[in-house]
Amino acid sequence: MTTGGLLILALVGVFAGAINTIAGGGSLITLPVMILLGLPAGVANGTNRVGVILQSAVATWQFKREGALNARMGLWLLLPTCLGALAGAMVSVELDEALFKRLIGVVMLIMLVVVIVRPKRWLEGKKDDEDAPKTPKPTGKPTWWQALTFLAVGFYGGFLQAGVGIFLLAALVLATGEDLVRSNAIKAMLVCAFTVLPLAIFLYNDMVQWVPGLALAAGSMLGAWLGTRLTVSWGPRFVRVVLILVVSISSTKLLGLW
Repeated sequence: MTTGGLLILALVGVFAGAINTIAGGGSLITLPVMILLGLPAGVANGTNRVGVILQSAVATWQFKREGALNARMGLWLLLPTCLGALAGAMVSVELDEALFKRLIGVVMLIMLVVVIVRPKRWLEGKKDDEDAPKTPKPTGKPTWWQALTFLAVGFYGGFLQAGVGIFLLAALVLATGEDLVRSNAIKAMLVCAFTVLPLAIFLYNDMVQWVPGLALAAGSMLGAWLGTRLTVSWGPRFVRVVLILVVSISSTKLLGLW
């Protein structure tokens, strides 16, 4: 890859890192750019994980500094998420992505309706939604359905990565009752941890190129820092607006509407 191509990746990484940290879906930007710059689709999918890990590490550290990270909850949710990611990555190196992308696009459209119709759940957390049944937060072992939820999200993250942050946010808000800011902090922690396993599988299958991966990561880390500051400073309402925009764009992209 040329020097100009690496510079483009770094600049794209800044934007994608911020979007990933605030909501998710940044990989829907980085993957097409890497393919346009000459990387095969499978290699782009593997190389993209380098930036994802490093930007998530920066975001997790920054959220912890800001006092927004519930690390205990994140640690309990790591096991099912990581197991799902491992299975998803193993399937990803063999399975065609086209049908899977369309299915995810449909699910995202359904999620968009939920985000718009039930704003209080996303802005204040389940504990403030009087109409919603109360769900205990996993201060210890997660419930079986919480584990299954994060197993499924982890599978998608290991398979494709693109948009996994959106599904993690949905799972954290709807299944654990956290608001969007605190859910974002746990999301960053989970993504950082569970992406290591898929990256190892892609490395084993020689589907990672380090130079473009690190160029993308350099920009992504800066974007993650900026995204964290915006999330904490501007709060759940800002995150919800960005989430609606990202889900709208991502779902139509995955469905091949543009």
